[in-house]
Amino acid sequence: MNNFIIIFFFLFLGLLLQRVKQFPTHIYKTLNKIVIYICLPAITLYHIPKIKWCNELLFPIGAGWISFFLAFVFFHFFGRRLGWSNKLIGCLVLTAGLSNSSFLGYPIIEALFGKKGLETAVLVDQPGTFVVVSTLGVFVAAFYSKGSPDAISIFKKIISFPPFLTFVVACLMNVFNFELALNIQSALLKLGSLVTPLALFSVGLQLTFDRNSRHWKFLWLGLFVRLIMTPLIIFVLYVFIFNQHSEAIKITVIEIAMAPMITGAILASTYGLKPKLSSMMIGFGIPISFVTLAIWYFIVGFI
Repeated sequence: MNNFIIIFFFLFLGLLLQRVKQFPTHIYKTLNKIVIYICLPAITLYHIPKIKWCNELLFPIGAGWISFFLAFVFFHFFGRRLGWSNKLIGCLVLTAGLSNSSFLGYPIIEALFGKKGLETAVLVDQPGTFVVVSTLGVFVAAFYSKGSPDAISIFKKIISFPPFLTFVVACLMNVFNFELALNIQSALLKLGSLVTPLALFSVGLQLTFDRNSRHWKFLWLGLFVRLIMTPLIIFVLYVFIFNQHSEAIKITVIEIAMAPMITGAILASTYGLKPKLSSMMIGFGIPISFVTLAIWYFIVGFI
């Protein structure tokens, strides 16, 4: 329950401070950098070295990659056909293609499936959606913000992206079974815990409710893909095609049905990909997802 209170408190705090003229609302740019360059790497270094690998992990890990691929194919070709701008397409791919598998996912999964369920949630999030945003997410952000940057330019952005670099280091630590000192792990955990308040505060500072905005129809389309279409495809693929019926599959479907990933929205905003729309995807996606998640929890109960 405390996690949910934090989520809405900092989101509404950002909305409230928008109306205070003396408050520097542009500070959200600094907050975004703190989240991307400090907090997210801390989460990676804490969790990845602890993961024990086996073939069964491919299903929860692969869900995030499949989801992003579906969003990319859908919005790229659909957007090109309808003449959408590159920035609009990139924004929708980043926000609709990535689920909020950690900030929302962890507390919700723990509430529904207990602490044991967090083992699967971490797999969906860390080597799944988190690595996707650190690699393919950066690629999409760079590609659609510039139009068509050369491969070398995109490659440089990926390998210089701090969360990706720390992921590589964390994977090497996992392979060589290297563990950091407990006091360092404690510090990393504390830094990582700042992601949710800082990211949601940033979103709140950028979120607007302009009734005449041209973003509304794209918002509803993006949320439909994120909250309904993508988890439905994962559900059908895993349950009916791959014939998987374990609790891990239930958790995976619920994780993929989460609201848009805050990091994806921050990445879109940082690269100038429709910042207002990316904030709307988070601001409206979170409360709406509580309704759709209840429906998905009912559906996976039949697995």
